[in-house]
Amino acid sequence: MTQPTEPVAIWLQPRGSRDQVVGLRDGATPGEAALVIKLQAPPVDGAANAALLRFVARRLGVPLSAVQLLRGHASRHKQIAVDGWTAAAVREALLADQPRSKAINREK
Repeated sequence: MTQPTEPVAIWLQPRGSRDQVVGLRDGATPGEAALVIKLQAPPVDGAANAALLRFVARRLGVPLSAVQLLRGHASRHKQIAVDGWTAAAVREALLADQPRSKAINREK
């Protein structure tokens, strides 16, 4: 049986230096943590949205058609869904290969 598809909150930062998952931040909805994702694509004519869907599909190893943009077509606050994935599983998979930030590395 497939897992239900759940929305995942994303905070998108276009025009980044590289495509990467940065971490988590408070989401647009109270009590919801949003994944912060930086992409090189500009926020013009849907380029950043398309790049987001490709990035998530590539990182999760799913077909592009399995990733959908549910909300936030013209906003940095977005919600996506991945067919057959729970929100927790998507967050865990995208954060799994995240490099530690400089701020965390400075802690002694």
